[in-house]
Amino acid sequence: MAARWGQVLRAVPRPLRGWVLPALLLALWWAARAWGWSDSPLLVSPLAVWERGLQQINSGELWSALSASLRRDLIGFALGSAGGLALGLLLGLSRWAERLLGPSFHTLKQISLFAWIPLLSVWFGLGEPAKVVFLALAAFFPVALNAFEGVRSVPRELVELGRVLRYGRWQLLRRVVLPAAAPSLFTGLHLGLIYAWLATLGAEYLLSAGHGIGNTLVAGREHFQMDLVLFGVIVVGLVGFALNWVAGTLERRALAWRGRSVGHYSS
Repeated sequence: MAARWGQVLRAVPRPLRGWVLPALLLALWWAARAWGWSDSPLLVSPLAVWERGLQQINSGELWSALSASLRRDLIGFALGSAGGLALGLLLGLSRWAERLLGPSFHTLKQISLFAWIPLLSVWFGLGEPAKVVFLALAAFFPVALNAFEGVRSVPRELVELGRVLRYGRWQLLRRVVLPAAAPSLFTGLHLGLIYAWLATLGAEYLLSAGHGIGNTLVAGREHFQMDLVLFGVIVVGLVGFALNWVAGTLERRALAWRGRSVGHYSS
């Protein structure tokens, strides 16, 4: 059976193989409604979701909500990643800074992101500033941790080679440390971008004042419009896929200099 499925999958063009599972789930969803496997109002038909999506697009409500979400997502990511890079590099380059700030950083990163919401809502209210700070926190910790680990993982031999070549501190940082730590730095930025998008939905759901795709989901739930809820979930997934693709593409291009030095364990 597994061999048969393998033959079927190999018959699909390679660029389309990633869409096989979503297509199967969509077909299963359509069949469940068309053949009466479920008449629950919680499971609306794909056609109803499609029509709701067209209504959201034609009315401009989708673009308005999506632009608000993406704007706060990117602002929060920019603030959080800038702070995370600065702190991670400082901790990685300075033993003194690690001894002074490291224990506090490693303690704060253990606190669940959602545990900050009561404090942020008291400090900043339920509006835009609280959401942006929440998103910045979501991006800050993975970026800072990967920057710290990346700098600390630079091989000693490379640093000693730079000293043999009489590099100054700035040259050593620019020509040795940052290139060697680049894969970890990009991994942190990639994670920070994804975490910030996930936190965008959480912020809009829990700090409900304002406009955004998360507020669209809340409105659909409150009015029991499951087609709107499912449409919002699909949009969230597609945006997350697009952000992940953009981050992955930029990362591959920026690290193209590694070439074939990185091992591949699958065909």
